[in-house]
Amino acid sequence: MQIYLPIAEVSVNAFLLLGLGGFVGVLSGMFGVGGGFLMTPLLFFIGIPPAVAVATEANQIVASSFSGALAHLRRKTVDLRMGTVLLGGGLIGAVLGLYVFNYLKALGQVDLLVKLCYVVFLGVIGTVMFVESLNAIRRARSNTNVINRNNRHKGLVHTLPLKMRFKTSGLYISVIPPFSVGIFVGILSAIMGVGGGFIMVPAMIYLLGMPTKVVVGTSLFQIIFVTGFTTILHATTNYTVDIALAVLLLIGGVIGAQIGTQIGAKMQAEQLRILLSVLVLLVCLKLAMDLLIEPAELFSLGKLGI
Repeated sequence: MQIYLPIAEVSVNAFLLLGLGGFVGVLSGMFGVGGGFLMTPLLFFIGIPPAVAVATEANQIVASSFSGALAHLRRKTVDLRMGTVLLGGGLIGAVLGLYVFNYLKALGQVDLLVKLCYVVFLGVIGTVMFVESLNAIRRARSNTNVINRNNRHKGLVHTLPLKMRFKTSGLYISVIPPFSVGIFVGILSAIMGVGGGFIMVPAMIYLLGMPTKVVVGTSLFQIIFVTGFTTILHATTNYTVDIALAVLLLIGGVIGAQIGTQIGAKMQAEQLRILLSVLVLLVCLKLAMDLLIEPAELFSLGKLGI
């Protein structure tokens, strides 16, 4: 069943969009990520203009993240204090990111630069997570104590001022690192249409030293508000949020997030991390191939920045 998307100005199969939303929702519930790192490139692949994909996907992430966060709140695996600190930085970062996005759009290079950002960030993060996950699995099989590794990372954040106690995470650290992570993730959310979970989850585990069971829910809590704010900014300044596209993605995302939460609860932390790293690397590879391989049509017509 084909449906016309008025803002994107293309016709797409409605069931395909529902399926994509559901698949990304499952990932959201499993890994604590908004899923935008995967959904936005997928929207590129089915013909959605990058500017519309970035703005609309931020809206879809709100629903899937909200659904997943509710499940984690019921399990009391959300550090609300840590999430609030991350949120404060995320809102500031979203405003900064919007200015960068509009500047790139004015230059007519937003399409290329957004894809390059995806290739770089997904490649780096995916590789780091994959290597770290393999090492964690080897240590677990050899019964090697991993507490020393976490303490080494915690020592770095303990040297900074403005410390705060985060009871749910069992931490007493400076608010500067999580606030800075929030700013960086907010910038990525505005430019790339992502929740930033693929950056935030590793940062919370390896930089802040948070327990993995708390990281997922806390990440989803922060993503809800940052991506919601980002959607409002894009809708009021660029008018690139396609409601029809967003609704279909929302429906699939909400259902998928509940399923993903149940799956994630049955898997070990190391398994979750290595699966996420593989997905990140696969998307990175696909985007890189699209940029490097010569297209069938060398020239195309379109509006500036769309």
